Amino acid sequence: MRKKIIAGNWKMNETPSEALKLVETLKPLVNNPDVDVVYCVPAIDIVPVVNAVKGTNVHVGAENLYFEDKGAYTGEISADMLLDAGVEYVIMGHSERRGYFHETDEDINRKLLKALEKGLKPIVCCGESLEQREEGITEDWIRMQIKIAFKGVTAEQAKGVVIAYEPIWAIGTGKTATSEQAEEVCKAIRETIGEIYDEATAAAIRIQYGGSMNAGNCKELLAMPDIDGGLIGGASLKPDFGTIVNYNK
Repeated sequence: MRKKIIAGNWKMNETPSEALKLVETLKPLVNNPDVDVVYCVPAIDIVPVVNAVKGTNVHVGAENLYFEDKGAYTGEISADMLLDAGVEYVIMGHSERRGYFHETDEDINRKLLKALEKGLKPIVCCGESLEQREEGITEDWIRMQIKIAFKGVTAEQAKGVVIAYEPIWAIGTGKTATSEQAEEVCKAIRETIGEIYDEATAAAIRIQYGGSMNAGNCKELLAMPDIDGGLIGGASLKPDFGTIVNYNK
C-alpha cells in the first residue's frame, strides 16, 4: 500500500512571524500517522518552520530549487542550501513557475536530476490548460511532460518521486476536476511511468491531485485508486488543512 502524502503549497504567503502562528494553529490538527504531511513554504520561512515543527510528524519542503550547486545565479537557491536548512521535499514544475517564469520541461528535468542527486524528495507537477483539455489532448500533453521530466532518472530513483497532477484550470479557481476526471489522468500518469520503467515502479510511485482540493471534496478524491494524496494550495493556510490530512477519520 502506498502511504498517502498531503502537502501544503503555501506559495507566496506568510511572513516568518505569520508562518510560526500558522504552524501552531495547525499542530494539533495534522497528527495522522497514516499520512505523510508536508509544508512547502517560501524560502524565507524555511528555517523558522523547520524549527517550529521539530518533534511533530510534519516534514518541510521548498517551493523551488535551482539545478546548479553554486555560482552567479542571483536570487536562486541550491539543493545544498535547502538540505542544510532542514528541507526534505521540493516542488518543481508547478504551472505558476512554468507560466510566470517560463520554466520548460527540460528545466524541470535538470531540477529533478539535481534533487535526486542530493537526496531531496521531489514533487514533480504536471497539468493541462482548459484549452488543452477541450482539445482532447490532456493525456498526450501530460505524458510528454512526464517523459521529459524523468529523462535520465533510474527506476529506483523514480520510486521515491512524488508526481502532482494539477489541472491548470482548477488551480485557485474553485473549480475542481471530478473524482473520475482526476482518477483518469492519475491512472494515465501511472501507466506512463510503467511504460518508461516497469509495473513495480508504477505501483510504487505516489501521485497527488492538486487543483482546489479542499475539506469538502478530499474524501471522494482520495478514495480513488490512483490518487495517493493532495498538493493543497489555499486550503493549506487554514485549519481546513487538518480535515484533509485526517480525511480517513
